Amino acid sequence: MKLKYFFLLLLTLLIVNSSLLIGTVRYVSKTGNSTPPYTSWTTAADSIQKCINICVDGDTIYVANGIYKENLVINTAVSLIGSSMDSTVIDGRGMGDITINCNANLILQGFHLYGKASGLGGAVILSLDSLDIKNCIISDVSIGVVITTTPKLFIQNVIFTNLTRGISAGEADISNCLFFLSNASSRGILIDFAPTKISEIKNNLIITTSTDPDNGITLGGPKSVLIKNNLISGFTYNIYFDLLADTAFIYNNSILYKHNQNNTFALNSENDNLLIENNIFANNHNAAIRGFPPYVKMDYNLFWKNQKDLYGLTYGDSDIVADPMFVNDTIPTANGGYDFHLQKYSPAIDKGDPAILDVDGSRSDIGMFGGPYGESYTYQNLSPKPPANLTATMDSGLVHLKWNRNTEADLFRYRVYRDTVPDFVYDTTKIIAVLSDTSFYDDPPQKYISGNYYYKITAIDSASNQSPASEEKHINITGIPEAPPIVVEHFRLLNNYPNPFNPSTTIPYRLKEPGYVKVMVYNLLGELVRVLVNQYQSAGYYKVLFHPTATERKSAEGKIEFETGYGDIVSGIYLYRIEVIGEGNIPVYTDMKKMMLVK
Repeated sequence: MKLKYFFLLLLTLLIVNSSLLIGTVRYVSKTGNSTPPYTSWTTAADSIQKCINICVDGDTIYVANGIYKENLVINTAVSLIGSSMDSTVIDGRGMGDITINCNANLILQGFHLYGKASGLGGAVILSLDSLDIKNCIISDVSIGVVITTTPKLFIQNVIFTNLTRGISAGEADISNCLFFLSNASSRGILIDFAPTKISEIKNNLIITTSTDPDNGITLGGPKSVLIKNNLISGFTYNIYFDLLADTAFIYNNSILYKHNQNNTFALNSENDNLLIENNIFANNHNAAIRGFPPYVKMDYNLFWKNQKDLYGLTYGDSDIVADPMFVNDTIPTANGGYDFHLQKYSPAIDKGDPAILDVDGSRSDIGMFGGPYGESYTYQNLSPKPPANLTATMDSGLVHLKWNRNTEADLFRYRVYRDTVPDFVYDTTKIIAVLSDTSFYDDPPQKYISGNYYYKITAIDSASNQSPASEEKHINITGIPEAPPIVVEHFRLLNNYPNPFNPSTTIPYRLKEPGYVKVMVYNLLGELVRVLVNQYQSAGYYKVLFHPTATERKSAEGKIEFETGYGDIVSGIYLYRIEVIGEGNIPVYTDMKKMMLVK
């Protein structure tokens, strides 16, 4: 019995000590008061700083919804928990340089944090100690988070927007964050000042739309860093290495659409050691990777449409140069329709390092969704894109058709359609050829007899999915044998594809001659929704993406119910219209078509 009571006493002491370690729970509310100790909602403080001022190490502060217009100074180790990142706001705009100045450990969750104001200097959070930040929005400031010494930064599920630089830290674990940067000199993440520390950056979207950006990720002195499963797009250098004390592991990233002529992925030192595997480098200017052997070891990467893939390096034995077959390969923006999941039959599926497995246990895919930190999803078997840049010329009495080859790995055949009326419906009765080449000679049935002939091409994949048709080409064959047949080029507003669409669609058009072009989208009320093109363009074939925002999706049907950018969309009809102003400021072409957005 004595032993039993001893254990009961020991258990009681452990429970008491545990509660002491947790500290006191305190509360803040917009309807609160100024009388401590703020230990319930009914006795809550009316200011976050007032509550912080009476806290001791280990206290937890819960903050109710509302806008708290204050800057905070934190000198004790506390947990600061907001009710919701959407509606619990700490607003430092128009106040001091630092919204939250930390001199002690801080756990921060559930807030929208505003800084001094975008482009005016300052930071939302400046810390001399370790930080743990989750489920927050950080915006309107020069720098989001600055941790000036070597304690570690843990940051997860945080959105950075309308700022110049996201994070500056000596050591950091950064995961599942969104960096949408548009200001000049935009920089996502700087890891520096920690030659004995290891950092990890994984599962983040790091995107800039600035025309004058800085770097996506800059490494200036960490011992080692793991960069995995990120989308990095649009920066001067998407990843830049200034100095490493050890090795950087760069696995399963999609590194795309670098801004200018610099290399997208570069080393500044011949002593930096990189292991680069399972990444997709696509649509980058100049060299996708610049490095120095033997410091860079790379293999199992995929390269596509870079001006140059490598500088100072050679491909690994299992590197691939091919179309990755993204679901929607467009330049990433905050509200863009990009989707870098892989389509079925993508050459990047199961082509990563065999020693690295996907989350379903199969061999790793290449790109941001592969590997153990990736995502298991169903590969869509989409139709090919419509054949592009169809041309028609006369060659020895025959109509010579040429077009660009599709790049999908599962492409099987092309179908050539012909009719004698414009805007014809392409069906099996109009097929004149099925072939694998991108060149075809047609001998019209009324050779050298006056007549109009119209042509379209579609692409077929190995699953018999057919693409939308190419643009239509028109040839007029005159009835005078001595005269050459006339190849007629037109201004054309072509059918969008896909149609119906969800969430985005491509609108192609062709210009017969140069002019000032406007392409606009309207709702059924005749209200302007978006101007897609507003510039002078040379003659040729063009296409532009339309990806409606949440507000624009609602306007298609006039609905006003709540929806998020990732939720259900509203079905509705849009109108898209083109205007071309030619020489002498004279309108030369206008047309309008319908398209439908569907759930």
